[in-house]
Amino acid sequence: MNSSRLFSLAVSLSAGSFATATATATDWPSWRGPNQNGSLDSSSCPTDWSADKPAWKVALPGKGGSSPVVWDGTIIVTCPDGEDNAVLAFDMAGEPLWSTKLGKAKEPKHKKLGSSCNSSPVTDGKGIYVYFKSGDFAALEMDGEVRWRTNLSDEYGPENLYWDQGSSPVIVGDTVVLARLHGGRSWLAGFDVETGEMAWQQPRDYEVPKENDNGYTTPLIFDHHGQTALLVWCSDILTAHSAENGEVLWSCSGFNPDATGFWPAIASPLIVDGLAIVPVGRDDRSGQARMHAVKLGGEGDVTDTHHEWKRLDVGVFVPSPVEYQGKVYLLRNRGGVVCLDPGSGETVWEEEFPRSSANYYASPIIVGGVLYAAREDGTVFTANVEGGFEQIAEIDMGEQLIATPVPAGGKLLIRGEKHLFCIE
Repeated sequence: MNSSRLFSLAVSLSAGSFATATATATDWPSWRGPNQNGSLDSSSCPTDWSADKPAWKVALPGKGGSSPVVWDGTIIVTCPDGEDNAVLAFDMAGEPLWSTKLGKAKEPKHKKLGSSCNSSPVTDGKGIYVYFKSGDFAALEMDGEVRWRTNLSDEYGPENLYWDQGSSPVIVGDTVVLARLHGGRSWLAGFDVETGEMAWQQPRDYEVPKENDNGYTTPLIFDHHGQTALLVWCSDILTAHSAENGEVLWSCSGFNPDATGFWPAIASPLIVDGLAIVPVGRDDRSGQARMHAVKLGGEGDVTDTHHEWKRLDVGVFVPSPVEYQGKVYLLRNRGGVVCLDPGSGETVWEEEFPRSSANYYASPIIVGGVLYAAREDGTVFTANVEGGFEQIAEIDMGEQLIATPVPAGGKLLIRGEKHLFCIE
């Protein structure tokens, strides 16, 4: 059993409540998948295809950066629909099942890359939980009926971010957890899945250089000495929180000793074999990309004791790392692919997709040893990464790609600027 499966099993045994514990091999219930690591090793997807001959494609009513999620043959995606935010559902043949509108959409700051729907849905098969730039936060039944809805911007003020909101909610038992990390009152909070009432709130405010308090990362669920915990990365500090009440279990700093500014936390960390693999800085600027590893299981301030290794010569900007069979893979801003040993931080190999002027904003996935990388200009690359790097295909989908591709029972879902594609 590989490390990601052991991790999922450990969490489900300790908490009896991790959302992926009941997910099947064909489900992709959250943005980074059933193991929170962006990969599946028990499945396969198409590796080459003709963009003008998908299994099906459906027109979407508006532009969104969120990725679809899949549960029991139902595809769920958030999308602007006219002036409103909406949640859409399709079956695996691309037929629409339902559509639910959830309040007025808020225009993105970044007209080219952003949207009102950047945060991906999450589901446990009992409910669907969504969050939008407008502050609308809602739970839906699996048939699209609204269970509850609230607007966090109305209650707590708008998120003060340089760009557009991106952190996705996560489910822990009977609580849905959301991180609201911005240039204002930042916090992590748990909400009752049935009522939407706030069960707990933990402040997360730190004095940091300009923009470094802007967080687009999604919390990770992990086991802390038999207790379900949440890992949060933003503001140049890594914090672990009790999933029961949000209490800070430990914290780690020291990631930005030179106090460099304009380092927003965009790429989310990974957990591999008892280590948090943390992307620091930004790969779109020369010499400002970093990778750190922090041992889990500490207490209090672990800055001086739990830093395992750091790399000052490699990193990412927007795409989150992916773990596959004990190795960590980075998709760099211009298409470099780096395979790291998570225990030592050493490079196993480093290769590169063909370059262009376009960047990568979608996070990579790995399915059955094949890495899928979607470039902003609409190009999808596939490469075999088991035992090395071998590019398989380069496919132009014909429209902008910001969302992460999603595997679904041997098929591949690609959410573009205008369409949802299914490849088989």
